[in-house]
Amino acid sequence: MSYILTTECKDDIGLIAKITSLCHEHGFNITRNNEFVDKEGQRFFMRTELSGSPSRDFLTQLQQTLPKGAKLNLHAQERTKVVLLATKEAHCLGGVLLKQYEQAFNIEVQAVIANYDTLKPLVSSFGIPFHLVSHEGLSRAEHDAAMADLIEQYNPDIVGLAKYMRILTPEFVSRFDGRIINIHHSTLPAFIGAKPYHQAFKRGVKIIGATAHFVNDELDEGPIIAQNVTQVSHAHSAEEMAKIGRDIEKTVFCNALQLACEHKLFINGDKTVVFS
Repeated sequence: MSYILTTECKDDIGLIAKITSLCHEHGFNITRNNEFVDKEGQRFFMRTELSGSPSRDFLTQLQQTLPKGAKLNLHAQERTKVVLLATKEAHCLGGVLLKQYEQAFNIEVQAVIANYDTLKPLVSSFGIPFHLVSHEGLSRAEHDAAMADLIEQYNPDIVGLAKYMRILTPEFVSRFDGRIINIHHSTLPAFIGAKPYHQAFKRGVKIIGATAHFVNDELDEGPIIAQNVTQVSHAHSAEEMAKIGRDIEKTVFCNALQLACEHKLFINGDKTVVFS
């Protein structure tokens, strides 16, 4: 059996030796290891790929060995459960569904929930449950509560905002704290609102891109997971820039979900630790 051990704790002397020694004692073979120390925050992060069969008290012993409050998880080969939220744009949603269909990464899209039914035919073609939760006639708090109640029925590991074009309430975010991943164009915060690529075109922007991040209560300011950019020129129309931007958004969003399902992400305050 193959496992991934993730460790986060206060930094201390000899942590790598303590962890690897205990892995050896329990018959694990370490096939890959990554570690990082945030010297300013005095935090230690480690991701360890293992093969073997753990005993029942492995994590208990490890918890007792490490500094108080250590966060430990031993992940088996199960798929990461994901619920995707969408509105009307298909590129990010379609990119994830196609990658799952191709078995390109280890996720299980449990359902897609949207506030319009525009994308229902796309989702249904992949055999994924589609739920419409309209926002019409509801306050933002009422709609978010209805969405959250439905999401919790699936108990996902990750809630992915596949161009879900609604601002989430703090109550919604708190129910899925550290589990919501969003994607947005990287022209923010310069071009806010509708048609950002048309705004960028009018200003002669030369670089466009996308940012994937965890969601917190600050709009589009959560810990960044992945980013990418490309150059554009005066020869690109606003429509061409938007098409290029959508391709980057799709790629970066899928990359962020892949990092999550491979357990390579750690939230570290306002930042992330991302192992390659």
